[in-house]
Order: sequence, then C-alpha cells, then structure tokens
Amino acid sequence: MTIAAISIATDPKLHILFDLAAWATAFAAGWWVRHNRPAQVERLAETTAPSYFIALAIGAIIGAWFLGSLNSLRWENPTLSHSVGGALAGGIIAVELWKWRKGVSASTGASFVPALAAGIMVGRIGCLFAGPVDGTSGVATNLPWAVELGDGIARHPVQLYESGAMALFLLALVALPRARAFASNQLFYSFVFYYAAQRFIWEFLKPYPPVMLGLNVFHFLMLGLIIYAVIYSRRARTS
Repeated sequence: MTIAAISIATDPKLHILFDLAAWATAFAAGWWVRHNRPAQVERLAETTAPSYFIALAIGAIIGAWFLGSLNSLRWENPTLSHSVGGALAGGIIAVELWKWRKGVSASTGASFVPALAAGIMVGRIGCLFAGPVDGTSGVATNLPWAVELGDGIARHPVQLYESGAMALFLLALVALPRARAFASNQLFYSFVFYYAAQRFIWEFLKPYPPVMLGLNVFHFLMLGLIIYAVIYSRRARTS
C-alpha cells in the first residue's frame, strides 16, 4: 500500500530507553499514590506480607514471557517475547492464589493502578519507535494519521492508540472526584476492565496470527481479564 504517511525514524535501541522511562514514570506514579492516597498504601501494607510481592513478581515474569511467547512462536519467524498483558494476567493469578491461601478477600491492587497505567502509556511509545522489528506494529491503513516505520508500509499507530487510552484513564483518575470512590475496592478491577476492553479492540489492528474465530492469543487473554474484572468487581460490591 503506497500512500502518504507520517514517517517516523525508528531504532530498536529506543525501546530500551523508553522502557527505562516507563519504569521511571511508574515509580513517579507510585510516589504520587504514596503522598496523595496514603490510605491505599496503608491498606496494602496491612493486608499483605513480603511473600505477596514475591508472588506478584514471579507471576508477572512468568505470565509476561509465557503468554508473549505463546503468541510470537506462532509468527512466520517464531521467537520468544514478552507481553505487558501477559505480565498483568500472570501477576493477577499469582496474587489471587496468594490471597486465597492467606484468606485475604479485599482488593489489594488499587495502589498499583496509577503506576500500571503510566508505565503502559510511556512504554507503548517505545514500541512505536522500536519499529516493525518490535512485533507490535499495526496493520496497513490509508487513514490520514497512518505512520511509516521504515518499511514503506503505512500502518495504524496502534501503540499510540493504547498509549492515548492509558493517558485518558490517568486523567480521569486524577481529575474526576467520582474515581476516588472506587479506590478502596473497585479501582483495580475497573482498570483491568478498561485496559482489557481497549486492548481487545486494538488487537484487530495487529497482524498477529489468529487462533480461532479470527481472534488471536491476546484477544482471548483480554476476554479472560474482562471476565475476571466483572466477577471480582461484583464480589467486592457484595462483600
């Protein structure tokens, strides 16, 4: 497809720089939570233990590489990869198992939400500047905001779609008084639902190989996260 597109200079090394920036932004968001939502931090400390964070880290790492590779090993040139969606799912599974063993029923994820949203917002920009080699580029399009990443193909800037969606979530979280009412037991589930719903849509604009019904690995992963968010949100409201 040969059309006018916004040409973007790419370099895989830029992904590393933006990953570092994403971590720095996430830590800054965590600092913001600590100073502006101290009740959330105190509640997390009261209901967890060091083993909680160990389980979270292990689950996130396993989920990131297992689910990312589950998708990328089906590419024309199979390779191992990691996924932020997989990390989120793996961390959730590990934490819910930890909570089940410890008899903890309250939501413990609210404190992490700003850091997650901020980190994804910045990290996805790095995916864009890394170019097609990153494996997250969008499919071809003739829309006026299409981007060309060095391979001559005008593509959907799906990375910016997701980054923008996370920016809107953060804006709502900070600016809307109603958002604060969810901080105690609904915020994390609201974030998971929002993240999974918008990601489900963007997956239609990526060239990933389908598993069935035209849906790829991440479509099914996002559906699972949506179901999780709905079920646990209802439990939180009735508990």
